Amino acid sequence: MKHVYRVIVEFGDCDPSGIVFHPNFFSWFDAASLHFFRDCGVPPWRDLQKINGIIGTPIVSTTCDFRSPARYGDELAVHTSIELWGDKSFTMRHELMIGDRLVCEARGVRVFAIRHPDDPERIRAVPVPADIRALCERKFPSIGRL
Repeated sequence: MKHVYRVIVEFGDCDPSGIVFHPNFFSWFDAASLHFFRDCGVPPWRDLQKINGIIGTPIVSTTCDFRSPARYGDELAVHTSIELWGDKSFTMRHELMIGDRLVCEARGVRVFAIRHPDDPERIRAVPVPADIRALCERKFPSIGRL
């Protein structure tokens, strides 16, 4: 099961050749990740920070395989799921589709982060919160465990 986040490609999303400029895909993957958590019932990060100190889920590694172009006016559907859970990280998978056509497939390894206790300018990964994982798995069962 996957969460679907929809995007309409705007003129400004494209490069001079008329196809989507590749960094825009990563913005859409990030937005899809946030909407995935919201749909699971996870509170906004600003509220979660007050509860348990978590400020978000920064990405620590990402890959993307581009298969076909997206252009101005296309309606994109970003299908997002959690592919693997680890102790301190998790892998999100994004499949960006136009209708039945796969445009690209990406994976991002993320961690739950808090402000570092010794230096608030830095962040630190913490174990995946069991309550958040349970919310996600209830809504969208994951494939596996790291």
